[in-house]
Amino acid sequence: MNFAGLAKKSVLQQPVYEPGKPIEDVARELGLDPAEIIKVASNENPHGASPKALIAARAALDQAQLYPDGGCYRLRQALAKHWQLKPDQFVLGNGSNEVIELLGHVFLEPGDEVVMGAPAFVVYKLVTLLFGATPVEVPLVKYGHDLAAMRRAITPRTKLVFVATPNNPTGVTNSEAELCAFVRALPGHVVCVVDEAYAEFLAQPPDIRPLIAEGRAVIGLRTFSKIYGLAALRVGYGYGDAELIGLLERVRQPFNVNAIAQAAATAALADGEFAKRCREANAAGLEQLYAGCRSRALTYVPSAANFVLIHVGDGAAVFNGLQARGVIVRPLRGYGMPEWVRVTVGTESQNRRLLEALDDVLAARSR
Repeated sequence: MNFAGLAKKSVLQQPVYEPGKPIEDVARELGLDPAEIIKVASNENPHGASPKALIAARAALDQAQLYPDGGCYRLRQALAKHWQLKPDQFVLGNGSNEVIELLGHVFLEPGDEVVMGAPAFVVYKLVTLLFGATPVEVPLVKYGHDLAAMRRAITPRTKLVFVATPNNPTGVTNSEAELCAFVRALPGHVVCVVDEAYAEFLAQPPDIRPLIAEGRAVIGLRTFSKIYGLAALRVGYGYGDAELIGLLERVRQPFNVNAIAQAAATAALADGEFAKRCREANAAGLEQLYAGCRSRALTYVPSAANFVLIHVGDGAAVFNGLQARGVIVRPLRGYGMPEWVRVTVGTESQNRRLLEALDDVLAARSR
């Protein structure tokens, strides 16, 4: 049976997202001990999750037979208090990835255009193509978004523009002044999506709430997968004008965020001390990796997130060499950067082991 013949042609042409390999898969493939492998590829929190979040998640399991709160009432109330906004200004998703897909459901049709940086988070492009729209990729400048060029790329067909700050995979951020000026200059038919997945790693991230108060067509995206350490539970959110958020609510599936995730995220949001410790540890880890790169004469891109780009010459070869030594990083050929790898900031010992393994790999390649 030719099942592909039954599918829409657009599905057969749709690119597939390739996530970082799980530790268990690498261990099986290479015959390694999973306990000896470190994964610094997917920008996960090496310090785990807030203890308060874990307690709340375990308690929620006691009612696993019940459907979750479809409106995420408690979490929305907590977010409203945290941001000093109203509960109806938030939409919850199965990770912020789902919120990106909701934007596609609401705003995109074949023939529409979506402006984004290049390289930037690949899901922007995947969702654009999924809905038959055209991605308009604007090259970065000094590894950051070229907002002036992105503004020039907007046409009457543009529906969405994505700005990630800090950007993934480069870690570079735009200032609040730059971002606000950009949004205020957009025509009324364009919605600006500000992806803030890594914003908590900044001491003072750009604040888009003044734009929301002005009634601008802007939506911020946040996630509990990064600094809050809840990547396994998949919970993220968008926030903006209540009318704009209401459109996303129209296409959101019921019960899209499970009860364990809701409970953990609500508790994590209240544990500011944990987030502060992770932010400080990340800053120290970045400095450790920077120093390691400088001492090895390796070029790197200073980052505002929890990862760093390192120029290694042949990213795929270095990725394979590190993986054979039990260290998983992210090669960037798929992002158009084949000479680079992206390294998540780990613990002090994980960072040290990465640098030592990198010495071995680079030495072996130079022989």
